[in-house]
Amino acid sequence: MSSSSSSNVFEDGKYKTNLLTINSSSRCCKATPSSPSPSPPKQLLVATPVKEGEYPVVMLLHGYLLYNSFYSQLMLHVSSHGFILIAPQLYSIAGPDTTDEIKSTAETIDWLAVGLKHFLPPQVIPNLAKLALSGHSRGGKTAFAVALEKFGYSPKLKIKTLIGIDPVDGMAKGKQTPPPVLTYEPNSFDLDKMPVLVIGSGLGETARNPLFPPCAPPGVNHRDFFRECQGPAWHFVAKDYGHLDMLDDETKGIRGKSSYCLCKNGEERRPMRRFVGGIVVSFLKAYLEGDDCELVKIKDGCHKGLPVEIQEFEVTM
Repeated sequence: MSSSSSSNVFEDGKYKTNLLTINSSSRCCKATPSSPSPSPPKQLLVATPVKEGEYPVVMLLHGYLLYNSFYSQLMLHVSSHGFILIAPQLYSIAGPDTTDEIKSTAETIDWLAVGLKHFLPPQVIPNLAKLALSGHSRGGKTAFAVALEKFGYSPKLKIKTLIGIDPVDGMAKGKQTPPPVLTYEPNSFDLDKMPVLVIGSGLGETARNPLFPPCAPPGVNHRDFFRECQGPAWHFVAKDYGHLDMLDDETKGIRGKSSYCLCKNGEERRPMRRFVGGIVVSFLKAYLEGDDCELVKIKDGCHKGLPVEIQEFEVTM
């Protein structure tokens, strides 16, 4: 990696962006009977720069019983720094087993190679040689499961970097949701030296009230995922912010409940959303584009734009 000067990753970047929805029944206007554009396996939310150019692609998997649209502000933030964000709606209702999500994610990743370009602005080119996979909460578990390629569903496209945003593998140690991803063996994730970023929430282990368990319980959360990673792996924990604080300001869940009712929250979401977006951008720039300026400043504790206090930081090289 080589350092260079860059804009503050915790603020919006220089690119104007657009938010697109691609339904699983969509046919692009550029499709013809002789050259059809295949529909995606799942409905997609896409955040893309509108300026002509070639951009890395990041897939973001949503958390349990959440909508992909809940991540629109986070997606636009990351996209404004020169990335195409793809968020599939993996399900509307789901039980504890994540096998179908693993399968759908692998299928959607492979659809990118044949379908994505048909739905983007004609001047925007997806660079699938720079593909990152990310996921939040249960989506983080799913992202790790796909990247590990040991559950029967593996994409043909190569994933270059992996990001877990407060990943969760069940209710508690010994109560993992199937298929279990965590092995409880340090450095056991064999990802062929794929760079990994794990982001945690300081309040994720705290229950909102006695009626609800913690949203990111000890024994199955970000700390456990990071312990099982091999280098290079980065781990950041945001103090005083909760498991859902990187979502949009206004959200209502699939069951009609506000996402503010489910987990212990910080005072407001914008700082955590900016923190997650900035850490993701700095990591992607370092490992997909060879510019580690922002990531090094954050690591060294001299970045002046941090919107939250970092409670914990670890890196394994």
